[in-house]
Amino acid sequence: MQRSRGDASVSGLLDSVVGPHDVKRLDAEQLPELASEIRDLLVDCCSRFGGHLGPNLGVVELTIAVHRVFDSPRDPVIWDTGHQAYVHKLLTGRLTGFGALKQEGGLSGYPSQAESEHDFVENSHASTALSYADGLAKAFKLRGERDRTVVAVIGDGALTGGMAWEALNNIAGVKDLPVVIVVNDNGRSYSPTIGGLASHLSKLRVTRRYEDFLDYVKDKIGNVPVVYDALHGFKKGVKDILAPQIMFEDLGLKYIGPVDGHDEQAMEAALRTARDFRGPVIVHALTQKGRGYSPAENHDEDQFHSPGAFDRATGAEKPKGRIWTDVFSEEIVRLGKDREDIVAITAAMLHPTGLAAFADAFPDRVYDVGIAEQHALTSAAGLALGGLHPVVAVYATFLNRAFDQLLMDVALHRLPVTVVLDRAGVTGDDGASHNGMWDLSILQVVPGLRIAVPRDGERLAELLGEAVAVSDGPTVVRFPKGPVAAPVEAVGKLGEMDVLRAATGEPDVLLVGVGPMAQVCLEAAGLLDAQGITTTVIDPRWVKPLDEALPLAAGAHKLVAVVEDNGRVGGVGDAVARALRDADVDVPVRTFGIPQEFLDHAKRAVILGRIGLTGQDLARQITEAVARRSQQVETPPARR
Repeated sequence: MQRSRGDASVSGLLDSVVGPHDVKRLDAEQLPELASEIRDLLVDCCSRFGGHLGPNLGVVELTIAVHRVFDSPRDPVIWDTGHQAYVHKLLTGRLTGFGALKQEGGLSGYPSQAESEHDFVENSHASTALSYADGLAKAFKLRGERDRTVVAVIGDGALTGGMAWEALNNIAGVKDLPVVIVVNDNGRSYSPTIGGLASHLSKLRVTRRYEDFLDYVKDKIGNVPVVYDALHGFKKGVKDILAPQIMFEDLGLKYIGPVDGHDEQAMEAALRTARDFRGPVIVHALTQKGRGYSPAENHDEDQFHSPGAFDRATGAEKPKGRIWTDVFSEEIVRLGKDREDIVAITAAMLHPTGLAAFADAFPDRVYDVGIAEQHALTSAAGLALGGLHPVVAVYATFLNRAFDQLLMDVALHRLPVTVVLDRAGVTGDDGASHNGMWDLSILQVVPGLRIAVPRDGERLAELLGEAVAVSDGPTVVRFPKGPVAAPVEAVGKLGEMDVLRAATGEPDVLLVGVGPMAQVCLEAAGLLDAQGITTTVIDPRWVKPLDEALPLAAGAHKLVAVVEDNGRVGGVGDAVARALRDADVDVPVRTFGIPQEFLDHAKRAVILGRIGLTGQDLARQITEAVARRSQQVETPPARR
């Protein structure tokens, strides 16, 4: 038997797995072979297109055990972060097409409700699974479905997010809530506790008889607290020695582990014990990121967390060329040399956001707060209050989580904090949750905030320097994913804005190109001129606040078109329209941006083409708008 998986094929045990029931029917002796086949497939597919290889190599046995013990989808399995769910996809009937993972029309790189009933939530943002699990388990309880267990697999840094601990606190408050929390711990140095005594104590701690005994002692000798305290202290002391993660039990959660996450049989035993307890239980699994592929195991930076395409034999990544992040990385180091007050903050993204070089140069001036964007912004506020200028580097999509902190903790105090947003606009491969299409909308409401959007690498360096020079409030600098744009030189100035193309003769259209969209506007302008429509192209550089010269310039044109790599609602286009209204400039404004919808994954260029953000599409739409405008002017409405 053989099934296709995109442009290759597989045969063997994995080929026979079309759902969790097939995983259950395998003999224990067959499971190492299944795990080996899965790892081979993961390396093969990720080597061709990239993907979250390291995290998934580390959860192979863990995932097999989960699907042998629980009954998905009746028992929901929620992954946090969702990028470690590749193996789950393979065991739930998605082998066919796996070769097109993260490609247009192929499987998502995260759990997806559209793909499978086994994917309950599409949680690609970290630290959410426990809250989902809390709500799901409570819903099942209220509906009388007491035979269902909710499984939350959390790891790969997700427990550094504060939301996870808020959820743990609530889960622990309902003693009969059947939630099994699998902590995929791939970052700790200590070894799992082994041996018969440790195994016995783990089972003992999650039996009702043990709890009933403690309650009995407390009831019967409650008037002699020293006796109960001694018994409880003995219990805790033994656990301190054998189980280093007693913090979970201090929260009121039963704890099993540490368990070797690559020993499938040990994982099964721990999960069955946790399942049968019928209350909240932590199963602590120790795993190795990149397990089974030596280039990943020996990769010091991140164990192939999310490589691009690479050579399978050597693990060498294929050249990416110079990207926007490289420009930021170089410039922040240069600024750091000139100014000792500049410090940097990352939310578990030191290398991806380009701060690694700054950390090498100034190790005492970088703070990695884990997956905790809210804390990152308020900590930055504290650093600024202490006389420093923090630069917080995050992906644009993750700033959504820290909006309140930027608004109330930073902006309210008019603090000099610079937020650098990487992967702004359409990012593509990672799908709906990762497109950074919200920031220019949500940030418009923040008083005193300045937002810069560079059109190319030279402008990124220039605007970052201007941003960190601001001392009376916060600034934001945002740029897209991918190769850095070629330099586009200005032909003039309009206030502080750059004029990239001056209209010849009487101007028809003012094209406002926001950041990298300036190049697209230049392409459109050339096509418009060929149609006899004269066009001025400007790059505002700073889109909040807008330059006061913009309304005056708009008044000299028949139409203003704003092109931005952001959602159309509430973005720069709306800000331009408002600025014209406030200045009593009666010129229509058209906004071209990302539609307010969750976009399927595909390459950035494909998505931009699909939504009409290309030079040819813009020229066509603007030509039609100018024609309608001219017709309205030439044919005024009849009077009655």
